[in-house]
Amino acid sequence: MALDMTYFHDMEAKIPHGKVRTRFAPSPTGYMHVGNLRTALYTWLIARNAGGTFILRIEDTDQGRLVEGATDVIYRTMAECGLTHDEGPDVGGPVAPYIQSQRRDTYGHYARLLVELGHAYYCFCEKTESEEDSGDFNRAADPCRDLSPAEAQARVDAGEPYVIRQKIPAAGTTTFHDAIFGDITVENETLDDQVLLKRDGLPTYNFANVIDDHLMGITHVVRGSEYLSSAPKYNLLYEAFGWEVPTYVHCSPVMRDQHNKMSKRHGDPSYEDLKAQGYLTEAILNYVALLGWSPRGDQAEREVFSLQELAEVFDIAGISKSPAIFDIEKLTHFNALYLRAMSPEDFARIAEPYIRETVKNPAVDAAAVAALLQARCEKLTDIPEKVDFFDALPDYNTELFTNKKSKTNPEVSRAMLEAAIPALEGLADWTQETVHDALITLAERLAVKNATLMWPVRIAAAGKAVTPGGAVEICAILGREETLRRLKAGLEKLV
Repeated sequence: MALDMTYFHDMEAKIPHGKVRTRFAPSPTGYMHVGNLRTALYTWLIARNAGGTFILRIEDTDQGRLVEGATDVIYRTMAECGLTHDEGPDVGGPVAPYIQSQRRDTYGHYARLLVELGHAYYCFCEKTESEEDSGDFNRAADPCRDLSPAEAQARVDAGEPYVIRQKIPAAGTTTFHDAIFGDITVENETLDDQVLLKRDGLPTYNFANVIDDHLMGITHVVRGSEYLSSAPKYNLLYEAFGWEVPTYVHCSPVMRDQHNKMSKRHGDPSYEDLKAQGYLTEAILNYVALLGWSPRGDQAEREVFSLQELAEVFDIAGISKSPAIFDIEKLTHFNALYLRAMSPEDFARIAEPYIRETVKNPAVDAAAVAALLQARCEKLTDIPEKVDFFDALPDYNTELFTNKKSKTNPEVSRAMLEAAIPALEGLADWTQETVHDALITLAERLAVKNATLMWPVRIAAAGKAVTPGGAVEICAILGREETLRRLKAGLEKLV
């Protein structure tokens, strides 16, 4: 029975044309790992660079792997990263719906059309999933492949369970072109008759993404290089329908070392993990953009880009064939650059929650503490440990008072504190400037280097060898009463 082609003509009429259209099509199966984020970023950048359309599509046909809340993670991550989509489940668009499970009937129509065109067939065999994925190219041809259309249809009409399989040409080769890897040719005999429509009526990923990419007018398909082996079968589907093949952009994997891809199983971080570890979204995006892509021309030596600047300079030709190794130290370097480039007000705003993790005393000015940190902080999560002494003086050993460079030891430090305490007690106003001037004047009067005085004052005030800021800044923030209490406690340790 011939299919009514009206449905297919109507679907073709909806397809937008005339501009670049890209899609990010994640499966809601958990977290957004770095490779996913890079795919989303590159896909967004290609669209934005060309003044095109960026689409978010949720690929949820593998119902067994769905994770509750994962779709929310996708939306939240995209929003935080500024990867705004022009069409998608939440904003609609001309080729809705944008969730695959809501397009179920569409795939059935196209699978049956492919049978009618002679490029697919009904298969009634019982096969396990392991048999499907065996990779055995010498296995016997599927017996259902050669059923007559009438016999196959009769078995379908009788209610016999079936899948629909792609009918791969038995001989010859298939060549496809990739923007990164060039032309790739494979022997058709190495390709299996993959399942397109499962027994439950849902499509496989390999079928649904081809149908959706065509019907949504996708011009550039960005995905991982692990899909290179499936690309010939995608090409054959496009050719079978008489459709134009989009530009393939297969990106090499992000690796955690020379031999292993990044994976959650091995504890490699997701985007949300990196955020929780104190990395800024802007720094993460900048670093991820350079994992497998390099700017060219007069931008070739540049490393730091805003998202808008990336959109202006991004080109597919800069994507590398080689795998990229994720280097957490390099990301940390980027993060430090971004933190230091922030305005003091913006840094204070994002730093305050981390400061307040250990500095509970409301009398301590969080903005003043942040000012000490900005030039000395690589990750936001470094902050709590760096500033905990503002809340409570830690128990420390008098060995900290000994510093060769500052020419101090317990005896020298005792003399310095004995002189510093009355000098600071006599201040009419307690500001950073007055504390500074009092201590500098005292060092001159004592005929010692500034460091010889400042070291013991800072150790007594903070109880730590390494602090953000020096003695003057710390004392100014602690205030008169707390500073003098701590200096006297330090002096007692040395008596």
